[in-house]
Amino acid sequence: CGLIGTSVGLALTETGHEVHLQDHFPANVELAVSRGAGSAESVDEPVLVVVAVPPAAVVETVRGALDTYPMAVVTDVASVKASLTAEIESLPDARRFVGGHPMAGRERSGPMAASARLFEGRPWAVVPHASSEQSAVDEVTALVGKVGAVPSMMNAATHDSAVALVSHLPHLASVLVAGLLNEAAPGALELAGPGLRDVTRIAGSETGLWLDILGSNAAEVRRLLELLRGSVDEAIVALKEDPMRLGALLDAGREGTRSIPGKHGEKVADLVTVFVSVPDQPGELSRLMAHTGESGVNIEDIRIDHELGRPVGQVEIAVVTGRADMLVTALTGRGWSAYR
Repeated sequence: CGLIGTSVGLALTETGHEVHLQDHFPANVELAVSRGAGSAESVDEPVLVVVAVPPAAVVETVRGALDTYPMAVVTDVASVKASLTAEIESLPDARRFVGGHPMAGRERSGPMAASARLFEGRPWAVVPHASSEQSAVDEVTALVGKVGAVPSMMNAATHDSAVALVSHLPHLASVLVAGLLNEAAPGALELAGPGLRDVTRIAGSETGLWLDILGSNAAEVRRLLELLRGSVDEAIVALKEDPMRLGALLDAGREGTRSIPGKHGEKVADLVTVFVSVPDQPGELSRLMAHTGESGVNIEDIRIDHELGRPVGQVEIAVVTGRADMLVTALTGRGWSAYR
């Protein structure tokens, strides 16, 4: 009954499913029940058991679920798969187990941070093993749809390699940059802008959980760190000998960002950002959104940053190239301070 488990319960309960909750800590169950995630009553014959525990506890918990509920399909939500699947495959009833991993989360943890909307539109890896029954795969895939996520079928090795690249390495990079802030000179962080916040946002996640995750996928993360170290070394040499040599690294990074799927999984479009100053008062953001809608320009992405020492926020609205000037004209005509 942490963030993920409670969110699953909230999403399923909201769609009319009967959910029963268990947790090693009774207080977590009480909080999850109070949020409406399900019931604390025991159940004899569940159709599906979702094991939402840290990676180190997955195998033992899955074993217990398979033994206790001999008719149930069992899945998990751990962010590593190969090492866990290798152990689970040897269990007598492993055919009823199908691994899973929702690519959703927050910096906060625990049942009070949970949301029924946490998984909406997010990828959810469905990871069967060699002896998983098709009916079990179908049951887990159906679960993914019920909570609003998008199923992505893959094997354990492919999954671990992928999450090392798109999740585990970025988290470590964020942590390493954020750690340097502890040595910042007085007043230096007053210059911080959205770039620093973007890079360090995820560094505030729970340490214990990430130790478990990184340790469970250590080989893949280490491989990527070594590649990253090579790029860092290359940048250090370039800065020392000829900064112009950084161009290749900068171009490679820019090209890499374009390979990340955009809206609806489509190829990333060329976007331009329109900056709008918004008073930090109730109703102003909704007024801006209404005026943007009236302009006929579609919003591709949006973010908000606060200006230092002023009761004003800066809203960054990303639109398709060619529509930015139209949006600036429409907003300034309605009294907004907008520019591109």
